[in-house]
Amino acid sequence: MIQGLIRYLVFVLVAAALVYGGYRMLTPATTKTTETEKAEKEEQQASVVLSDAKIAAAGIELAKASPGVLHDTLLLNGMVQPNQESLVQITPRFPGIVRDVRKRIGDRVQKGDVLAIVESNQSLTPYELKAALAGTVIDRQTTLGEYVSEQKPAFVIADLSTVWVDFSVYRRDLTRVNIGDQVLIDPADGGPAIEAKISYLSPVGSSDTQSALARAVVPNSEQRLRPGLFITGRLILSAKQVAVAVKSSALQTIENRTVVFVRDGEKFEARDVEIGERDPDFVEITFGVLEGDVYAAKNSFIVKAELAKGGAGDND
Repeated sequence: MIQGLIRYLVFVLVAAALVYGGYRMLTPATTKTTETEKAEKEEQQASVVLSDAKIAAAGIELAKASPGVLHDTLLLNGMVQPNQESLVQITPRFPGIVRDVRKRIGDRVQKGDVLAIVESNQSLTPYELKAALAGTVIDRQTTLGEYVSEQKPAFVIADLSTVWVDFSVYRRDLTRVNIGDQVLIDPADGGPAIEAKISYLSPVGSSDTQSALARAVVPNSEQRLRPGLFITGRLILSAKQVAVAVKSSALQTIENRTVVFVRDGEKFEARDVEIGERDPDFVEITFGVLEGDVYAAKNSFIVKAELAKGGAGDND
């Protein structure tokens, strides 16, 4: 009887030990599996797959993170003017009647081209009005049959291969602007900024605007700058070299975290980043993105929207 009881107790203890040991062996694996699944789920939630076709359709611009130069700038407003040193007014030599008009506003002319034929009132002999330089007709103050004289220019011709950009500098900023300073001019045509330098600072100011004029002579071979249009420029005050920079438009916020969407294959991953210095175009990345990483530089908000929709299964 006693021996049977002892055997029973030994059996119970052994069984309990086996059950406990099995539980101890299984529990870490179960916990590990749970943590792995959680990590995989978080990774899926922080990434989204977008095909090349969808990227192109959405207008998402891809760029590579790279070293860059950040600029401290002063924003200036100005206007494009014809270069007055490459502008001529064509005035009739003798009073008379216009018998033929050969050129109109906007026409390109070469030096010596005939602009109009005028019949002199004194001799009744026709003579030619000719272009004094190669350029573009920007004004015409005569029509067929009209009386003209030396009192008023009949044509104005400008060589628009260079133009003046006249900026207004308020007096609080006058000490910050110097001849030779670099300025980045935005023609607002979607293209890159045009680099130029300040070549003239007016010694007097305007009583109406309480500002002074700063002028840049700008090459204009592609005709991106048109006289008469307002323009903006960023005067470069200082420059700082940084190891890794991305476009400011690449930054997005997810749950109060600043992220950049980095592309690996067809997948965009939301990378948490730490930022340093910045200017209107670029921002320094001190952590989270490496040089050479491809990222969504423009329209990155579309990637964020796809992420919010759970777009990891995009098959386009």
